[in-house]
Amino acid sequence: MGCTPEGVANALRGAAAVIAEHRAELIELDRAIGDGDHGENMNRGFQAVVAALDSALPETPGGVLKLAATTLISKVGGAAGPLYGTAFLRASTVVSNQPELGAAEVVAALRAGLEGVQARGKAVEGDKTMVDALLPAVAAAEKAGGGDVAAVLSAAAEGAATGAESTVDLVARKGRASYLGERSAGHLDPGARSTALLLAAFAEAAR
Repeated sequence: MGCTPEGVANALRGAAAVIAEHRAELIELDRAIGDGDHGENMNRGFQAVVAALDSALPETPGGVLKLAATTLISKVGGAAGPLYGTAFLRASTVVSNQPELGAAEVVAALRAGLEGVQARGKAVEGDKTMVDALLPAVAAAEKAGGGDVAAVLSAAAEGAATGAESTVDLVARKGRASYLGERSAGHLDPGARSTALLLAAFAEAAR
């Protein structure tokens, strides 16, 4: 089964609920190595996405992704808004005006989102950022690309969860956490965690 505009909107609503549920956890993670606002910013941004979708549902999956992108860029402070916004914007561009998304389009959207984040934030694997969750997520999605949308997103969610866990031992080389140097080790990166949460929510919606 493919992703319709309604399906993509429902996935974003599910993501907003998951972010709201984990808001305090994301605040605590960010308080340890950042400025403590990641949970609040993400929650505000995704609640705004839900409000935007409730007022007008775009006619294509790409349109839904673009609406999410512009909302996140305007409503989420810190680094997360531009990074997540760019990810959704690149994803919307690659699926363009297709009425429904199959597994191949979802894989392409994930790959485009990763490339957007890397172009914007200049982070590579091992920098202790959301890229450490996104890279294995995209690799897993590409490996599962022969399956359906649910299989692709489930694989991506598993990859992201493992990737996020891997950030605990890393020393941050990007963002505010990098100011801490060696003291940033021993903490889960909040951006990697929120990436894993979003992909888990998308996988759940697809199932």
